[in-house]
Formats: sequence, C-alpha cells, structure tokens
Amino acid sequence: MQTISVRLQALRAQMAEADLAALIIPRADEYLGEYIPERNERLRWVSGFTGSAGVVIVLPDTAAIFVDGRYTVQVRQQVSEELFQILHLLDQPHVEWLAKQLEAGDRVGYDARMHTLEWQRAANKTLQSRQISLVEVAENPVDRCWHDRPDPAVHPALLLAESYTGRHSLDKRRAIGAAIEKKGADAALIFAADSVAWLLNIRGNDIPALPLVLGYALLDQNGDMVFFTNPEKIPEGFSAHVGEGVTVMDEREATAVLEQQAGRKVLADPQTANAWCQLTLERAGTELIADQDPVLLPKACKNETEIAGMRSAHIRDGVAETRFLAWLDAEVAAGRLHDEGFLSDRLYEFRAGQDLFKDVSFDTISAAAGNAAMCHYNHRNGTPARLEMDSVYLVDSGGQYLDGTTDITRTVAIGEPGAEVRRMFTLVLKGHIALDQAHFPEGTTGTQLDILARQFLWQQGFDYDHGTGHGVGCYLSVHEGPQRIAKVFNGTELKPGMVLSNEPGYYKDGTYGMRCENLVVVTEVGKVAGTDRKMLGFEALTLAPFDLRLVERDLLNEAELNWLNDYHVKVREMISPYLEGETLDWLQQATRILQ
Repeated sequence: MQTISVRLQALRAQMAEADLAALIIPRADEYLGEYIPERNERLRWVSGFTGSAGVVIVLPDTAAIFVDGRYTVQVRQQVSEELFQILHLLDQPHVEWLAKQLEAGDRVGYDARMHTLEWQRAANKTLQSRQISLVEVAENPVDRCWHDRPDPAVHPALLLAESYTGRHSLDKRRAIGAAIEKKGADAALIFAADSVAWLLNIRGNDIPALPLVLGYALLDQNGDMVFFTNPEKIPEGFSAHVGEGVTVMDEREATAVLEQQAGRKVLADPQTANAWCQLTLERAGTELIADQDPVLLPKACKNETEIAGMRSAHIRDGVAETRFLAWLDAEVAAGRLHDEGFLSDRLYEFRAGQDLFKDVSFDTISAAAGNAAMCHYNHRNGTPARLEMDSVYLVDSGGQYLDGTTDITRTVAIGEPGAEVRRMFTLVLKGHIALDQAHFPEGTTGTQLDILARQFLWQQGFDYDHGTGHGVGCYLSVHEGPQRIAKVFNGTELKPGMVLSNEPGYYKDGTYGMRCENLVVVTEVGKVAGTDRKMLGFEALTLAPFDLRLVERDLLNEAELNWLNDYHVKVREMISPYLEGETLDWLQQATRILQ
C-alpha cells in the first residue's frame, strides 16, 4: 500500500504535468451527499483523515488540511503534521488562505463535480481578485493516482410500494413539474439523490445507512424525467412501478443530454447541485434559474401514509432501544463494563431483530464518560473506551425501516453520577420539554423556536454548539432539509407533516456529555378559543424512557413533571405489549411516576 507521502508525490506529478500550482480536494464526491461510498473517499486516500467534513489543498512543496471544531482532536491523531498544516475550516477559510499562498498567474485545479456552483463562483471571485485562475480538471487527479481504488458497487434498487409511500411516482412528478412551470422553467435539475428516490419511489444500497441509488435527474415540467445512474441497478418491473415518462440513462451520457437543453430554461439549486452539471448547461446555452430544489418541501411534508409508517417504525425502534437499555442496566449491575464498540454492536443486534429493519440510519455515537463531550464522537476512530462508573454513557443511534427512519439519543447513568451531572441533565431535559410543548402560529420557523430549548442553559451561563433539530426523511436521509431548528437563521416555515429532531444537549470538555433527543412531527393543534389563528405543535414519535436517575426532581415545575410522567405512560402503553419478563419489569420501573 502506498504511504501518504508517496500519494502526495504522485499528485504533485499530476499537478506539474497540468501546470497547476495547487489542487483542492474536498471531502465530497460527485453527488455531494452527506455520506459517500468507500470508492469516493478521496480526501481520506490523500490524507488519512476519516472525518465527515474537511478540505485538503496540495501545493508543490506543502499541503494543508482544513477541518471544523468537531475534528480538531481527531485530525491530529490521523494526519501527519510533517506532511500537512492543520488549519480550522471556519477560522481560516481555505480559498482565502490559498489565495495568500500563490502568485498572480498561478493556476488552481479543482474538480467541478465535487463542488457546488455557489462555491465555484465564490472561489473564482476570490482567486481572480489576485489574478489567480481556477481551472476545472477534466479527470480528477486523485482518481488517476489511486490505482487500488475500489470498484463501484452495483446493488439493485428497491421498488418501494405505494403502501409505504402513499403516492405514485407519476403523481409526484407531475406535481413537481407544475411547480417548475410556475417558476418559469422548462425543466429542473433534480440533483439530490434523496429527491430522486422520493420522486421515483425507489430506495437503494449504494451508501451505508442511507438507502439511496446514486444518480441525478432532469425533470421536465410535464413530469417526464431522465434519470442518470448505472442502468445495471435498475430492477425488473421498474417501468411499471414508476409509470410513463421515465428514461434511465448511463451517467456517461449526461453531457450530451445536458447540452441538448440549449435555449431552454432549467431550474437548478446552486447551493446543493454540483458545479459541473450547471456549468455544462450554461456553456451549452441554457438559461439557469437559480432556485431551491423543488422536491425539498413536498418531500419534507410527509403524507398520512408516511406519518403512519413513521409511527409504526418508532414503536418497533422503541422496543429495540428499551431492550438495549434494560440489558445495559443489567450488565452494569453485574459489573460488566463493556467498551463503546461492543455496546454499539449490541444495540444493532436489538434493532436488526425488528420487522422491516434494513440498516442503521447513521453510524452510532456510542460514547462513554469524557468521550460523550464530543458531540459527533465515533468510537471507530480510535480504541473504544470502556464504561466508567459514576459517570454517564451517551448513545445516539437510529434505524432505517421500510416504513420510516428513526434517530434517538439517550443519556444513561452508569453507577451514581454526581449532583452536577444530574443538574445539567435536568436543564437539558427542561429545554427538550419546552420545545416539545410549543404551540406556534403558521409561518413560524425553527430559528424562532430554538431559544425554547436553550433557555434554561442560557439562564445558567451554558449553551451547546450544535443545532437543536434537523429534518428527518421517511426511509430516507436522517438529515433532511429544508427545515431546521437552530440559532443559525433558517427561513423555512414549519409545516404539518415535517419530522424533526428535538435534541438539546450539554458537553463539558473531557468530562461528560449529554443529549435528550426525540423525533417529533409537526401537527395542527387547532385554534385557541376566541381566536382565528391556526396553531401548530409537535407530536413526539420516539418511544423510550429517559433515565429518571439523572433527573433532579426539584428543578422541574409541575407542568414539566406532568409532561415527563405523561410521556412515560405513553411509552409504557405502546411498548409493553412487545416485552416480557425482566425487560418488561425494567420498563415498568424506568417509566414509574415521579411524584
């Protein structure tokens, strides 16, 4: 196997041949999704870094890797500081940094398939201001040097029945086509793989934890659609499943089809679709209309069938989570303090035993004691730690089921954590309850609600550095837009049928971390007496007990105590029929009424 040093030498030879003074390698692939297959882990190949976000810049005599605050520890464990400068992605924006390293007339190479059009235009502007050229490479230099690159996996797509989707593909495509026409476009580039999956009612196995078929599409205003993917993934019965108007083409034929759009108006999202598709359209004489992916909002607002499926999936997931939590308590009581990897695997086994289970919905965050202070910790990036007595264990996990996607975090007492831990957990739980109980008028955004979850921490001078809630798909991506609950502005109003997480937390560096996460669905709660304004609220989907050993009863007011008791009654009623013996006894105790 080549060393990182040898790989950098090979890349620099490619750069010299192409007269490039620098090469930009993002942690991304041509589909720009959150998760990428092993074959496309180009940044990992060149640096050894396994995190989910970052950028490498290779220059003739040096290299730099940029990561955000989640990975400042990990990057120094995995990346050679003799070969790379380690820089902060936000504090030192990589294009601005690069511009200062180069001279006027230098050429910077980039693969337009790995970047959004928005990034390309901003980077081009920054570099041009210093007379530096941003040069699109015809073939990715990493691919030319990566001689043992894994072959592309070919997994047949799953044709997801209408009993799960609640709506036929043709109906969806025509509805989105009508929306495209209203925007003044002839067609739209449907670039996100989960948008394509939703439109065609298909799922796949191209990426672990994300049930997608990699590819993208061009959708006409009449609902006709060209799907660019590997045709070998298309199973028998596909045409009958999707209905008329869908053509499957190999991705290698995309250039010709995009160039045929000359003279037409094509809607594309510059923030999410790759630059290559849009630049190809633009160079062919297509008029680009910059707008949000037209599938995002309809996909986010789940229909009755999807919501019913999500509820059912969460019952089964709650059974698995409860069995795991009961087993974990018994193991700790017996003095068996397992490591994070073993615990993650054991939780997977409980989920895998449930009907309709397909996969996890993301890599489980299994974090003991101080590791829980890293909110995106991954036990696979080092040696998994063992549970520690008189501390907490944080487990953030989820499942992909044919009828829904789950995501739940529970913080568990291991032994007897101290008063500080119980106090902080209760402040986090109070924020969770406040958000869960919110009633809000139509037009409200997640940004406007975010403070509800943080208020009790803020009052004590604390906070957490992640968003409070992300959208969740239905047997799709566990991180789904456009809705979000966060301090960072998000202008998408919350609408009935949207599923989001409710996950405030608190993290004390090197000591402990905690998070209380349920998934909720936005519902109509009617009008307040004497008013005409329609109000919305949240219904909790997740069904698993919060650890009452971590709750400081005196910090809860009566309304919060009633919420906690009512929630646990609901959990007990919904989950008990599927449990027996010691696990059922454990659930009865775990959901006991607090006085």
